[in-house]
Amino acid sequence: MGDMANSSIEFHPKPQQQREAPHAGGFGCTLAELRTLMELRGAEALQKIQEAYGDVSGLCRRLKTSPTEGLADSTNDLEKRRQIYGQNFIPPKQPKTFLQLVWEALQDVTLIILEVAAIVSLGLSFYAPPGEESEACGNVSGGAEDEGEAEAGWIEGAAILLSVICVVLVTAFNDWSKEKQFRGLQSRIEQEQKFTVIRNGQLLQVPVAALVVGDIAQVKYGDLLPADGVLIQGNDLKIDESSLTGESDHVRKSADKDPMLLSGTHVMEGSGRMVVTAVGVNSQTGIIFTLLGAGGEEEEKKDKKGKQQDGAMDSSQTRAKKQDGAVAMEMQPLKSAEGGEMEEREKKKANVPKKEKSVLQGKLTKLAVQIGKAGLVMSAITVIILVLYFVIETFVADGRMWLAECTPVYVQYFVKFFIIGVTVLVVAVPEGLPLAVTISLAYSVKKMMKDNNLVRHLDACETMGNATAICSDKTGTLTTNRMTVVQSYLGDTHYKEIPAPSALTPKILDLLVHAISINSAYTTKILPPEKEGALPRQVGNKTECALLGFVLDLKRDFQPVREQIPEDKLYKVYTFNSVRKSMSTVIRMPDGGFRLFSKGASEILLKKCTNILNSNGELRSFRPRDRDDMVKKIIEPMACDGLRTICIAYRDFSAGQEPDWDNENEVVGDLTCIAVVGIEDPVRPEVPEAIRKCQRAGITVRMVTGDNINTARAIAAKCGIIQPGEDFLCLEGKEFNRRIRNEKGEIEQERLDKVWPKLRVLARSSPTDKHTLVKGIIDSTTGEQRQVVAVTGDGTNDGPALKKADVGFAMGIAGTDVAKEASDIILTDDNFTSIVKAVMWGRNVYDSISKFLQFQLTVNVVAVIVAFTGACITQDSPLKAVQMLWVNLIMDTFASLALATEPPTESLLLRKPYGRDKPLISRTMMKNILGHAVYQLTIIFTLLFVGELFFDIDSGRNAPLHSPPSEHYTIIFNTFVMMQLFNEINARKIHGERNVFDGIFSNPIFCTIVLGTFGIQIVIVQFGGKPFSCSPLSTEQWLWCLFVGVGELVWGQVIATIPTSQLKCLKEAGHGPGKDEMTDEELAEGEEEIDHAERELRRGQILWFRGLNRIQTQVCWGGKKG
Repeated sequence: MGDMANSSIEFHPKPQQQREAPHAGGFGCTLAELRTLMELRGAEALQKIQEAYGDVSGLCRRLKTSPTEGLADSTNDLEKRRQIYGQNFIPPKQPKTFLQLVWEALQDVTLIILEVAAIVSLGLSFYAPPGEESEACGNVSGGAEDEGEAEAGWIEGAAILLSVICVVLVTAFNDWSKEKQFRGLQSRIEQEQKFTVIRNGQLLQVPVAALVVGDIAQVKYGDLLPADGVLIQGNDLKIDESSLTGESDHVRKSADKDPMLLSGTHVMEGSGRMVVTAVGVNSQTGIIFTLLGAGGEEEEKKDKKGKQQDGAMDSSQTRAKKQDGAVAMEMQPLKSAEGGEMEEREKKKANVPKKEKSVLQGKLTKLAVQIGKAGLVMSAITVIILVLYFVIETFVADGRMWLAECTPVYVQYFVKFFIIGVTVLVVAVPEGLPLAVTISLAYSVKKMMKDNNLVRHLDACETMGNATAICSDKTGTLTTNRMTVVQSYLGDTHYKEIPAPSALTPKILDLLVHAISINSAYTTKILPPEKEGALPRQVGNKTECALLGFVLDLKRDFQPVREQIPEDKLYKVYTFNSVRKSMSTVIRMPDGGFRLFSKGASEILLKKCTNILNSNGELRSFRPRDRDDMVKKIIEPMACDGLRTICIAYRDFSAGQEPDWDNENEVVGDLTCIAVVGIEDPVRPEVPEAIRKCQRAGITVRMVTGDNINTARAIAAKCGIIQPGEDFLCLEGKEFNRRIRNEKGEIEQERLDKVWPKLRVLARSSPTDKHTLVKGIIDSTTGEQRQVVAVTGDGTNDGPALKKADVGFAMGIAGTDVAKEASDIILTDDNFTSIVKAVMWGRNVYDSISKFLQFQLTVNVVAVIVAFTGACITQDSPLKAVQMLWVNLIMDTFASLALATEPPTESLLLRKPYGRDKPLISRTMMKNILGHAVYQLTIIFTLLFVGELFFDIDSGRNAPLHSPPSEHYTIIFNTFVMMQLFNEINARKIHGERNVFDGIFSNPIFCTIVLGTFGIQIVIVQFGGKPFSCSPLSTEQWLWCLFVGVGELVWGQVIATIPTSQLKCLKEAGHGPGKDEMTDEELAEGEEEIDHAERELRRGQILWFRGLNRIQTQVCWGGKKG
C-alpha cells in the first residue's frame, strides 16, 4: 500500500509503474489515489482535490460521471466500476461450520464428564482381571452372570457415548439453524435499506449494495451515509461524525470548506449531493471493519479462556461488527463527548453486557445458578454415600482385605457410582432452558415478521411482554401520515375548505405557489396514483406533501416553478430542524435583490411576522395585538379540530442591502405572512381499538409530539388516550421542564415522579424532553413495580430516546436510518397496532418459558430425588444413565420445542404486565411443580419397593454388576416417562386454568412431539434391551403404566382446586434483581451489572453449568467473538 500511495501522487502515473492498478477501463483515478484522498480532511483534502483534479467537477470528469445527470444507467459500465473499485458490500465474517458448532457443544462440562465416565467404563469392561473367579473379591461380581452377560458390559458405556452424540448433534443443529435464520433476517434488513442516486438525470432509489464509485447520491437529513464521497453542492449540511472520530460536535460540510463525507456517519441537518468515491471495504468504515476482522483472529485465542464466563457479552455490538455488512453497522451514533474515552471503557467493558441484561435473562441466570448448585450438591452426596456404603459393607462388615487382583473389579464399581452421580447432575441441570429460550424467541421473531415487526435484537421481543408504558409519536404512528390541507387563512378570510382559485387575488396565489414550491425539499413530490382510483402517492416529507397537494388543489402546479428555479440556483437554505421548527430558502431576484421564503409552526413564525397580506394582496402591518387576535380566532379553533397549523411567509431584500446570511435570527425576521394553513392528519381507523387493548392489558399509552397542545389534545381524545372525566395531564415541553427542574435548572427525580404518572400528552416537546421523560419513567422507583418503557420514533432526533428505552420501535417507512440504527424493533408498516401484536408475542415468549420451566422443574425434582434415594437405599439408581439421558432429551429438547411454539392468544392481553420484579415461577406454578412431584414420587417409590409383589415379578433391587435388565426397573422407567408425557399437557397452562386441552390442536408441533415421544418410548422399552437397560413388557403392564400416566391429568385437576392463596408457605423463585440491588450508580455505570448470580459463576464453582452461557450466547448468539 505504501508504494502505491506514493506513486499515486503523480497524477498520471506511468503505466509500467502502476501495473498493480492501471487506470483500468480508462477512468482517470486509481483505487489507491481515491483511498489516499479519502484519508484527508478539511483544508488538506480541498488542497489535494485542487492540485490533482482542479475541482470537484474535475474529479467527476475523471470518474466519467456528470454532477447533474449522474451515471448512465448501463449495466456494463456499472459492472466495470464494481470490478475496478469494488462493490459496496462488506463481506460478513464466515459463519461457523457445523463441525465447529459440534465442537462447541462438546465443550459442555457435564457432557465431558459423562464422556470420561463412559470411556473409563468401556475400558474396564474389556479388561478381564485374572482373579475374577477367586472368592477373595467377595460377592462383588455375583454369581448371576453368565458368559454372555459379562460380554455385554461394554454396552452401557457405548450407549452413554451414543446418547452424548445425540445431545451434541441436536444442540449443534439448533445453533446452526438459528445462525442461518439470523443471517436471513440480517440480509433482509440490508436489502431494505435504499439510497437515492441520480442516474441518467433521474432520481432513483437503489439498494445500498448497488452503489458504485462515480454515482451521484442525494444526501438528506436523517441519512446514514452508505459510502464515502465528496460533496458537490450542499445546503446547510451538518454531519455527526462521532461514530468515526468520537467528536460529538456536528461537523459543518460545504463544497468550499470541508467536502469530505464518510460512510457510517449521520446527516443531522441539511441536504446535498455527493459523488461517491469509495465503497465497501475501501470506504472509511470498511477499512475499520477489515482491521476488526483481522484483529478478531488473535483475540479469539484469548477469548477461548474467557468464554465460559462471558457468554453474556451482549450481541448487539459484536454481532453488528461481525456480520452486518455494509448496513446495520452499530457505529454507535449519538455517543456524546466521551467518544475518546469510550474506546477505553468499551475495552474494559468487553465482557459486560451493553444494555442491562434483559429482564428475562436476569431472572433465568439467577434461577439457573440456584438449580445448578442444588444439583451439584445432590450428585456429590449421592456419590459419597454410594462409595461409603460399598466400602463399609465390603471391607468392614465382611472384613475382607483389598487384594491387588481385585482392584479392577472395585474400580469398576466406583466408576458405576460415579456415572450414577453424573446422571443425577445431568438431570438436575436444566440445559434445556437456553434451548427453550432460543427456540421460543427465534420462533416468535419469525412469526412477528408476518405481523410487521422486524426484530433487530432478539431479547427486545421478550422485554416487550413486560412493557408497562408506551410513549408513542403522533404523526404516522397513531395517524395515517397522509396529510392534507383542510382549512386555510388567506387574505383576511378563514376558509373552512379549499378556496376556489378565482376567489383569491392573483398576487397572493402566485406568492403562495412560489413559497410552497421552492421552499420545500425538491425530493418531496406528489406522483400520480399507482392504481386507478387510488390516492396520489406522496413522496418525501409528509407535511410538505400536504402543502404541495394544496397547490394542486388550487389548480396550479409546482413542477414548472421548480424547473424555472432548479435546486442548484437556490442561494441559501436554512433546513428544518427540531430547534428552528421552520425552514427558509433564499432566491436571487432578477433585479439583483433577494427573496426569502419561510414556513414553520405558526406560533413560532407569526412572532417573526411584522406584516400580513390583506385581501387585495397588499401589506398591512401585523402587531402583537393582531397576532393574539389571530391566535384566538383562527389558530386555536383549527388546533381544537386536531389540525396542525403552518404559517407561510416571505421577505424581500433590496439589491443594495445583502444581509449577513449566517446571522439567521436577523435574516428570518421582519417577515410578511402570506397564509396560515391547517393540516389534518387523520387518526388511523384501527388505532382507538389498539389503544383500548393496551389499556386493558395494563399498559399506559402516552403521546409525545411536536405539535401544539390543542392539536395534540384533540388527537389524543380521538384515539382514546385521554378519556373525559379522567384525571390526566397534558403539558407543553416548556411547562414540563418548569415542573421537573429545580432552581438550578437540574432535573430532579422526585419532581418527575409527581408529573409522569398522570401525564398523557406531552406537546411541543423537543427530543431532549422525550429522552428525559423516558429516562425518568425507567429510573422511577415509586409505585408497586418498576416500569418497562417502549418508545416509538422516526426522526434522527429520536435516537437518544430510542436507545434509552427498554424497547425502541423505529418506523420502517418514515423512519430515518439513524432512528432504525438506535431501535430494537422496526415496524415495517409504521402502525400502532403492530406494537400491540409485539406485546402479545412478548408475553407469549414469557409464558412459553414459564410453561417449560414448570414442566422441566417437575421432572428435575422427581428424577433427582428418585436417583438419590434409590442410590442410597438400593445402591443403584432405579433410572440408569442412558434412561436418564433419554428423559433429559424428552424434557429438554423436545419439551422446549413443544412448549415454546405455542401460538399467542388474545387472552394474553387481558392480564396486567409482569413488570421487572415479578418472579419467573409464580406461586401457582410452584404449587403445580410440587403437587405433581408428590404424585410422581409416591407412584415411583411404591413401584420401587412393593412393585414386584403387585406385578408378581422378580425384584430388580440389589442386582449385581452387569446383570440383565429387570422387568421391575423397566416398569419404573416406563411409568416415569408416561407421567412426564401427560404432565407436558398439564404444563400448557400456568395460571391455574382448568382446561389444559384448550387450543391444543392449533399447535401441530406440540401434538407431533407428544405422539412421537410416545412412539419412541414403545420402541425403547420393547426393543431397547441391554443398552437402555429395558426388558419388554406385557400389554397388561403397559396399560398400568398408561393408567398411572393419565392419572397425572386427573391429579392436575385436583391441584387446580387447591386455592393458591391458602399456601402462604410456597416461595416464589427466579425474582428479577430487587430494588435494593439496583442503585442509580449501578444503572448509570452498567459496569456493576454483573449481579450476584454472575459473580458466583465467576468463581467457577459451577463450571458444569453451561446452561447459563448458552442462555446468553444463544439468546444473542453473536455474543462470542468470532
